Amino acid sequence: MRKKAFNLYSTYLKQHFGGRVHKISVDAGFGCPNRRGGRNAHGCTFCDPNGSGAVGIERNEPIAVQIERAKELMRRKYRAKWFIAYFQPFSNTFAPVPHLRHCYDQALAVDDVVGLAVGTRPDCLPDPVLDLLAEYHRATDFWLELGLQSIHDRTLQEINRGHDYACFLDAYQRAKQRGLRICAHVILGLPGESREDILATADELARLKVDGIKLHLLHILKGTPLGERYKQGQIKMLEMQEYVELAVDFIERLPPETLIQRLTGDGPRDILLAPIWSMNKWEVLNAIDDELERRGTRQGAKYRF
Repeated sequence: MRKKAFNLYSTYLKQHFGGRVHKISVDAGFGCPNRRGGRNAHGCTFCDPNGSGAVGIERNEPIAVQIERAKELMRRKYRAKWFIAYFQPFSNTFAPVPHLRHCYDQALAVDDVVGLAVGTRPDCLPDPVLDLLAEYHRATDFWLELGLQSIHDRTLQEINRGHDYACFLDAYQRAKQRGLRICAHVILGLPGESREDILATADELARLKVDGIKLHLLHILKGTPLGERYKQGQIKMLEMQEYVELAVDFIERLPPETLIQRLTGDGPRDILLAPIWSMNKWEVLNAIDDELERRGTRQGAKYRF
């Protein structure tokens, strides 16, 4: 197996814990302020009607039951030894502090759960919530997963994101003041964005020295406003090689120490409209490795801060 040309999060986990560690997605029933505070309204134009990343989650079960069932599968499939509870669908800081503490504590009480990851939006991080998250940062392996998607306000408005870049930057800075590790989420291929726009986002995250990054390709899903625009021929999708080259461009600009947590994604197959090539996840990942090797490059090669 060839050595990776980027700083892989799974390698960090194995080295840190001394064995295989896998994330388990948890649905704690939170809503989203961009969906009128609930789950059923439209929010971001691209977002899965069931909440991003909600595939396979036993959403009606208690948190501990969700984790225990997923543990059995992860052990059989990946021989995982330990687990990180990932509060993933919707906005997982969108609740009063006592309720958040109750949910997070339920997850940490499950045997072999060694950490937490909490996915949320920058407009769901008032100071009391950040103070709570800082407690978990001191007590366990904790990551704040923060949706950005793009630094460009015109894009954020286009996708009905519900906040601007200044909101992200404010939340990021207040979180870093408390020592939190942050994994930023970015989407490549958003409507109207050029290669230069995407690389400007990469350079800004490099300037911030973000701790982790998740790159997503734009998925077009049934039941979303973007899906309707796609069916009307209004959305141009990236081809696989275009995405691969952009992902490598992005990787080259990141600090060498930034942990790469995701380089592609595969949307829910029953509602995926495009791109169909995204279902071949390993083909995309292998193509990214091949492009890095073809260029003779690696993460940080064009880092300039």
